[in-house]
Amino acid sequence: KTEKSMRERKTIHSKEVFGYPISIFFIIVNEFCERFSYYGMRAVLVLYFTNFFHWDDDLATSVYHAFVALCYLTPILGATVADSWLGKYKTIIYLSIVYAIGQVAMAVSAIHDITDTDGDGTPNNMTFHIAMSMVGLVLIALGTGGIKPCVSAFGGDQFGDHQDKQRRTFFSVFYLCINGGSLLSTIITPILRAQECGIKSKESCYSLAFGVPAALMVVSLLVFIVGSGLYYKDEPQGNIMVDVCKCIGFAIKNRYRHRSKQYPKRQHWMDWADEKYDKLLIAQIKMVLRVLFLYIPLPMFWTLFDQKGSRWTLQATTMDGNFGALIVQPDQMQTVNPILILTLVPIMDFCIYPLIKKCGLDFTPLKRMTVGMFMASIAFVCAAVVQLEIDKTLPNFPSTTQGQLKLLNMGNNPVTVRFLDYFTFESEQINVSISSPEVTRNISLSMGERQTLLIPSDLTDEWLFVNGMNTVVNVSTPSVYFGLIEPLYYTNYSLIKNGEHTFTLWNDAQKCDFTMTFRFGSAYTFFINSNFGERIYSIYMQPNSVSLALQIPQYFFITAGEVMFSVTGLAFSYAQAPSNMKAVLQAGWLLTNAVGNIIVLIVAEVAKLPEQWTEFVLFACLLIAVCFIFSFMAYFYTYIDPAEIEAQFKKKDDDDDEDDKSKRKRAEVEMVKRRSVNSHDEEAKQTRI
Repeated sequence: KTEKSMRERKTIHSKEVFGYPISIFFIIVNEFCERFSYYGMRAVLVLYFTNFFHWDDDLATSVYHAFVALCYLTPILGATVADSWLGKYKTIIYLSIVYAIGQVAMAVSAIHDITDTDGDGTPNNMTFHIAMSMVGLVLIALGTGGIKPCVSAFGGDQFGDHQDKQRRTFFSVFYLCINGGSLLSTIITPILRAQECGIKSKESCYSLAFGVPAALMVVSLLVFIVGSGLYYKDEPQGNIMVDVCKCIGFAIKNRYRHRSKQYPKRQHWMDWADEKYDKLLIAQIKMVLRVLFLYIPLPMFWTLFDQKGSRWTLQATTMDGNFGALIVQPDQMQTVNPILILTLVPIMDFCIYPLIKKCGLDFTPLKRMTVGMFMASIAFVCAAVVQLEIDKTLPNFPSTTQGQLKLLNMGNNPVTVRFLDYFTFESEQINVSISSPEVTRNISLSMGERQTLLIPSDLTDEWLFVNGMNTVVNVSTPSVYFGLIEPLYYTNYSLIKNGEHTFTLWNDAQKCDFTMTFRFGSAYTFFINSNFGERIYSIYMQPNSVSLALQIPQYFFITAGEVMFSVTGLAFSYAQAPSNMKAVLQAGWLLTNAVGNIIVLIVAEVAKLPEQWTEFVLFACLLIAVCFIFSFMAYFYTYIDPAEIEAQFKKKDDDDDEDDKSKRKRAEVEMVKRRSVNSHDEEAKQTRI
């Protein structure tokens, strides 16, 4: 009766267009906007940490992967709430509101001018920005993780029993929406980030890069609410994960309680739960545990895979993204992944796998996953080779316990100095001696920074960054105004877009324009002489010279590994899971991703390897070692048919029921006979009387 009423309610709500429920179109648009919001925010996140908060690479990487790990831990919470309490529809609504608030908090945290009271373009209250962004990230993790297991299942619920074909098409389109949202967002949000914005400053516009994903999340929520009247909303039916945990807990407790007593041994430790739980449930849990045991080595793959958004993006910031007519931002390189996924999935399914099968090779799912892990390790070897090429061109930056100093002579006569170029000092103060005439000064250094000391023509003046003139000079470009430069003083560094820029210098007496071409990664110091026509500049950092195209091979190998590992792993888990526990294995699969990201932040904070390429090699070696462990485990794994095992238990239960019925029937017959005999004896007794 309950199933009949459910079908009737579904028929009432399922208005169809071309055989598809209208409600699924709202769900598809909702998923596209939500994925755009999530991946768009994540694409620029690590650069936000390093450029806005000025965190070092290790701290930025750790916080990034802590956030990703939390995103893959919260699906368990979302599934439990939906199945046991609120239902899928309400869970999606409430957590999407939390999600949208988190995205808005991220956009607000990136606004420079909120706490920039002195107008220098630098936030004065950085604690406010950090706290706001951390709150935003936690809310986003709760939202995106909580709705992850609900949206696809809610979409599947909209189809009737006669719409199996349409349901399969829906899941294919759903998967395309995920990759389509990811692709577009990783193209668009880096472009928004590269814009200049701010009332008082012209900085990279992270507020816009986070604001657009926030707007898309609000749109996603509104679209989902608009379709409310068309949805089939199933009531919470109870969470199988809770039953599984209770059964496992009872088995462990029962085994521990009887450890010292003479009880018959069990074939499997889960058999200790048969005193309270159904044997079919115990058999299903055994099947799940076999697959979960195979999951143990899998987090190492995700440890490497999710570094696309952290270490690889930071690596891209030291490379040249100029492809002539096309300028590629460092965080835009992540678009290579979804592009290759959409290309490689059909190639693998329709060309590579059938070709391997025709060659007579048994390319089982577990073998595919092993090859996928090996592909990911090759990707990190490629990343290490690229890093070695980058290191040949990068300057030698000081550590946090060192300072670097460069002295430049601005006078007309040669002077003898102790240091002529950048040198590294491990003390906060040094003595600098200059001859002709002999002058000695005590110079203070800032640890962890490079500094340039200008020697004026008159050695009695203070040594500092100077403009070389005795009058005030104005400097500006069409996009950046440096302001007034006082005599014998300097300006702060300003961000300049890649390309050619024209500078205008003027004071009360003269005016001059000059043009300079800037490239990614470069930094320049310009010195203004009394004659504006004579320009002197020093290259603080050489432009990036290693092409960003060198990252394409590592993206190819990591994506090929993802297709063979992730897509195959999901299919394998689904095929090996009992009919009512596929969600349990899905939660276990997501948990491997969370653990993988936790491993990254542990390595980033603990290992502290001096060279980045050595860290890439370390991860590659760890994954290769895991490949051997996983292949050994896979060799002894026996593929099963869960449906067949479940059918056997159900048949056995049916047979037991038949036996029980027969026994009851025989007992009833015996009872009737006894009653008949007793009645006959009673009649005979009465006759005798």
